[in-house]
Amino acid sequence: MTSPVITVEHGVVGYDGRPVLRDISLTVTAGEVVAILGANGSGKSTLIRAVLGLVPISAGSVTLFDRPLRRFRQWARIGYVPQRLGAGGGVPATVREVVASGRLARRGVLRPPGRADRSAVDAALRAVGLADRAGDPVSTLSGGQQQRTLIARALAGQPELLVLDEPTAGVDAASQEAFAGALRDFVADGGTVLLVAHELGPLRPVISRAVVVHEGRIAHDGAVPDPAGHHAEPDHDHVHPHCYDEPAGLWSN
Repeated sequence: MTSPVITVEHGVVGYDGRPVLRDISLTVTAGEVVAILGANGSGKSTLIRAVLGLVPISAGSVTLFDRPLRRFRQWARIGYVPQRLGAGGGVPATVREVVASGRLARRGVLRPPGRADRSAVDAALRAVGLADRAGDPVSTLSGGQQQRTLIARALAGQPELLVLDEPTAGVDAASQEAFAGALRDFVADGGTVLLVAHELGPLRPVISRAVVVHEGRIAHDGAVPDPAGHHAEPDHDHVHPHCYDEPAGLWSN
């Protein structure tokens, strides 16, 4: 039996008294690539932040690798790529230096990098197609290449779980294809992925399961919506209620 990597049970999140996530339950098992889809403001990014403990839940529970979130300390097992923060941050760092920082959680701050660290960084750079830019300042890269650098930083830590918040939003087609390839290799090596997406593009063949969030609730959990059906497009602001077998009253028209 495949073990659960993420379990959310009846999760509730609110900001300033306003509910954002309402009674969310979700399980991600080892080896899955699960895409969280939904319109802007639906709560999909809040969901993954709650999974990582970046926003508190007011009710329910989150478990990571069979351990309650409040007691989870093995953060080297998780690689997180936030939403479009930029890889440079105003610091004159090279691509390799940024990617190498992804090894810190695994080797510790005080121990100098060794052969295994350098090998992991090299592999991560190759995985996202940036080996030839390793010595370049991150500030000279395109937005898509900077996003690839952040993904390589997460991969360099050799995590078991990758959590990504809209990793391909606003990036060029070449970077989207490179990321899809890196994701395929990561999963082939036994990794698990949870990602937020507004649209899937080249990632669609990699996704094993889609979870559609609508107004803070899970409206669909299963097959990836068919892009040919206009009403099934998760990136539309309006999703028709007859697409999913959900209780009456869940959807707003």
